[in-house]
Amino acid sequence: MDFKQLKALVTVAEVGSVTRAAELLHLVQPAVTRQIRTLEQELGVPLFERTRHGMRPTEAGATLVERARRALTELDRARAELAPKPGVVTGIVTVGLLESAAERLAAPLTTDVLREHPGIELRLLTAYSGHLQRWIDDGDVDLSLLYNLTSTPSLNVRPLVRERLWAVAPPSAGLDPARPVPFAEVAAHPLVMPSEGHALRTLIDGAAREAGAEAEVTVQTNAMTLQKRLVLGGHGWTILPGIGIAADVADGTLSAAPVCEPEVWRTVVLGTPRTGRVTPAVDAVARALVRQIHRTVHEGEWPSARLWEDRTGEE
Repeated sequence: MDFKQLKALVTVAEVGSVTRAAELLHLVQPAVTRQIRTLEQELGVPLFERTRHGMRPTEAGATLVERARRALTELDRARAELAPKPGVVTGIVTVGLLESAAERLAAPLTTDVLREHPGIELRLLTAYSGHLQRWIDDGDVDLSLLYNLTSTPSLNVRPLVRERLWAVAPPSAGLDPARPVPFAEVAAHPLVMPSEGHALRTLIDGAAREAGAEAEVTVQTNAMTLQKRLVLGGHGWTILPGIGIAADVADGTLSAAPVCEPEVWRTVVLGTPRTGRVTPAVDAVARALVRQIHRTVHEGEWPSARLWEDRTGEE
């Protein structure tokens, strides 16, 4: 098993075609076929199902593809870190961003990192907190924003921001950011909710119990963008972090106000693995991300948020 075979395996799995994989790898098709067959012979199991729709990994193939992709990523990281120029920080850094914060933080973070450390290759992934935590544990992400999490056996956690959740409605509802809306009033409307099991849904369900309110859930989704579109489509109100709807409120696309009675807070943290060496590149990106978050809060662009060190018992 060698680097070229693993590269062929992952490429065929990604594109579903030996012919297309050969084009991307700048090889002839028989060479790619031979690399896959050699792997199958060595391992003693079929790695792909050959169908009329293309190459589809078997269960064993999918397992090997996942491991091979991580091995190739580690090799890429090693290449980027080896033999740097003196004083130059280089390397590949994969950052996880919460979907609610990605739109506000991704562009300025990229600008800051590439301006200060052009030798860093930045890779940004966005997802919900549970997915991001799993990606850190699996080694696919170097550092990530998460929420409502304390340190675990596998993760170091640094609290950064406390923020309130907001009720979100169509502009016609006339919600005012300066006038918090009681949870019972929110629950009087049909609700577009995050899927059950999602950490944000857990916060909302807890607030509903505290308020003694029963909400009518019209639809559930695992995407914040869909929540907002469904609200605009007249399917109900929703509840989201303020940073996720700040731009929509500013341009009048949506109306929103912080939830009260009870107030609902979440803590955004920076998670990093406990194991393994923290490279200079990862450290540089972590510091840039923390600076960007502080800047966003200080400039008032993260609604109803407080830096962790400035918290004043808001619960």
